[in-house]
Amino acid sequence: MTSSSTPGLTRFNALADGEATPVLHEVCASATWGSTILAGRPYATEEALLAASDAATARLTAADLADAMAGHPPIGRPKPGDPTSSREQRGMAGASEELKTEMLELNLAYQERFGHVFLICATGATGEQMRDAVKTRIGNTPEREREIVRTELGKINRIRLTRLVTEALAEDAPAQDS
Repeated sequence: MTSSSTPGLTRFNALADGEATPVLHEVCASATWGSTILAGRPYATEEALLAASDAATARLTAADLADAMAGHPPIGRPKPGDPTSSREQRGMAGASEELKTEMLELNLAYQERFGHVFLICATGATGEQMRDAVKTRIGNTPEREREIVRTELGKINRIRLTRLVTEALAEDAPAQDS
């Protein structure tokens, strides 16, 4: 946990809303979530930003969750040219063709059952772990699955926000004088 502001967080806080909005959309596709995070700026610490993200995620409606999930590609099929999806789904990159085919079938069955993409915090997970998770979760009730999705989305948002303020903005954004 960070107890003070980092250069990346300072830059994030200083971005104009028009610049911050698309950056936040890359973290989470829910416009409601993004607006909530924008409205809370400036954040004194990374932990304050993460806490705001957790609170915003907890308050997402079913429609907001659907918006957020629409921004995530199916496991095993990262968006072409999207380094974030590719990095997060690295566990599927070296999977056998058999496992990739099985994941495609499971993704389709899950999507047919729940009406949305299977969402899991894939960072650090193997292809087999992701397969086992979808096999387990496909038996959930829609209500139970929605809460699991909310939890997984919260984990993903935390990872992406942390990366945003510690890596991308710190390395890529030019220093701004106030």
